[in-house]
Amino acid sequence: MIGIDIVEIQRIEKLLEKYPQKALKRFLSDDEIVLAKSIQSIAGFYAAKEAISKALGTGICEKCTFKDIRIHKDTKGAPYFTLSSHIVEEFHITECSLSITHDGGFAIAVAVITSTNRPKPNPICH
Repeated sequence: MIGIDIVEIQRIEKLLEKYPQKALKRFLSDDEIVLAKSIQSIAGFYAAKEAISKALGTGICEKCTFKDIRIHKDTKGAPYFTLSSHIVEEFHITECSLSITHDGGFAIAVAVITSTNRPKPNPICH
């Protein structure tokens, strides 16, 4: 399963100007706020959470909230994510990976999730 999202960094910047801490706390945990030191990183984390929810096929909703997805960085600074246990169990997730980039005023994220409960392949695409 794959998901992708793009967000205009200025859109996130305007949101934070209007609702500084309230907006951040709506989609980031305290640990994620510490990790996301720039507006570009904050926008990247937002795009990542949207991409991950799209890879699950749910989008952000009651079943998968922003808080069910947690973004981390490894020792080299590469992003990765973890999911709430109920999502891992429901979707039978075995592996996941994440890439985030930002350039030209946009943040883009791609998420790949592997599950033992894979949907049936599209007969046109083998």
